[in-house]
Amino acid sequence: MSAFEDLAERVKAHLNVIYSTEDNSDLTHEILRNMRLDEFIATPEPHHNPWTQQDAIVITYSDSIKTEGEAPLKTLRQFLRANLTGFVNGVHILPFFPWSSDDGFAVIDYLQVNEGHGTWNDISAIAGDFNLMTDLVINHCSSRSRWFDNFKKGIEPGASYFVEGDPSHDLSHITRPRTSPLLRPTETATGEKNVWCTFSHDQVDLNFANPLVLLEFVKIIRFYLDRGAKIFRLDAVAFLWKDISTSCINLPETHEVIRLIRTLVEHCNTEAIIITETNIPNRENISYFGNANEAHMVYNFSLPPLLLHTLVSGDAKALKGWLMSMPPAQAGTAYLNFIASHDGIGLRPAEGLLSSEETHSLAELMERNGGKISWRSVDANTMKPYELNIALWDAFKSTFTHADDGHQLARFISAHTIMLAIEGVPAIYVHSLFGTSNDYQRAENTGHNRAINRHQWDLSALQDALEDSDSHHAQVFAELKNLLTIRKGQPAFHPNATQFTLHLGDHIFAFWRQCANRQQSIFCINNISDQAQSISLSDINLIELDAWWDLLTSTQLTRDQKTLELSPYQSVWLSNQNYHQIAPSGET
Repeated sequence: MSAFEDLAERVKAHLNVIYSTEDNSDLTHEILRNMRLDEFIATPEPHHNPWTQQDAIVITYSDSIKTEGEAPLKTLRQFLRANLTGFVNGVHILPFFPWSSDDGFAVIDYLQVNEGHGTWNDISAIAGDFNLMTDLVINHCSSRSRWFDNFKKGIEPGASYFVEGDPSHDLSHITRPRTSPLLRPTETATGEKNVWCTFSHDQVDLNFANPLVLLEFVKIIRFYLDRGAKIFRLDAVAFLWKDISTSCINLPETHEVIRLIRTLVEHCNTEAIIITETNIPNRENISYFGNANEAHMVYNFSLPPLLLHTLVSGDAKALKGWLMSMPPAQAGTAYLNFIASHDGIGLRPAEGLLSSEETHSLAELMERNGGKISWRSVDANTMKPYELNIALWDAFKSTFTHADDGHQLARFISAHTIMLAIEGVPAIYVHSLFGTSNDYQRAENTGHNRAINRHQWDLSALQDALEDSDSHHAQVFAELKNLLTIRKGQPAFHPNATQFTLHLGDHIFAFWRQCANRQQSIFCINNISDQAQSISLSDINLIELDAWWDLLTSTQLTRDQKTLELSPYQSVWLSNQNYHQIAPSGET
């Protein structure tokens, strides 16, 4: 059997699960032709890890940094090249397409760059400098898109591209991330129709039960690959498939669509990566790994709320319990770690990990710190806090017990020190790099809570802030660049290196990492409280024959040292190998 025939069989097997009542032979060949897999087929290696400890991603909008009179994508590339080369090697540019709402996630045209931001040449130029991560906004599109306009007119492409619902049906069992009505009444050429809108009435859900919709996205994926995209973020993919008899989340067909996309993408480029954006409870989230045949990476969505709670409470129990429960990612898969993003800090991933009382207390504290709360409907009469909308810098302003204790910077750096050491690939939101504060004016102007954490910097103002050594912006930037520099030199920080949780008391969050060849071990020990802590080195069980270094201070433990003294929110990375600033081989 030829490589093409073998791939065709695999693709058809995926389609037979998705469209079980159809003969999918023609669709199989149409998909392969549109992916140009009838011309060239790469040979992906099973369980291959196309990432090392040198990988780190920055998350940004195309216009997060602006210069008057210059296309924002050009400004962004200029800033990234000048300031982040050597510190991060990947950039996630949030939706840069024409859009109508939700800061890009209501896409009008998937094949165009927002003309106010730049061109495809600008995107490709950034992809030439960094591993480019792009959004595949796959669950829904804008109500102002050509497809939806055609839906209203009753012509293709578009007439059959959207999910319709019957308002007389009981829809209360459908999982919702928002409080708006699920169905949007829409006038069409053939009368009023009720269109499914999981998120907002400007974001109309696409009908993947129609193979033509799947084929459209196959073409879009190939288009992005041709322009340099390497990493695909499948936005809101958990809601993709609709079945009125279910909760319409995490359905088998959704998982199979992801398996199909992985098969297609990695046969085009063996280094390409699929990431699922599934802001849902932890166990459901990690199911998107499949058997190392679905997402290459899943977001570690439980980390942000748990780490925030840990550092503002001074209690590591919940975070330790979660870390112990996390299965190691199989070879060929990895966690994507983050603690802030363009969205808020989701609370659903903390369900079962934090109590309702702890979640509500955290939400109240974030409001005191200047943040806002977004809610979701549980049923017709009940709403729960869904998301904390706050800049991460302000989230650490105060704790449950102290309004202003002078430790804001220390807590902020501690959070990133922990995130950078945990198993997985780190992703840092651009505003966390600078310690950007809440943007109340932007939130007020847009009327959207999430805008509070979507500030737009003027490049000259940002450069002034980063050059002012007394500003917290400069201090945060310098600290994070130092952490990234140290991290990428440590084989034990490979995204798939061994990890074990340590138990050193409720005020200490600690874990152990070891690379595959066992030559390097790192004990990551973090004081998550506002009180000094003393740790007996006998409790860590350091191998006495080895010399041990704190990588963060480049200091060596003395042979007769019995304890480790930690200041409030201090971290140490104790290693038996001092690889600081030595270029790693990439081996684990």
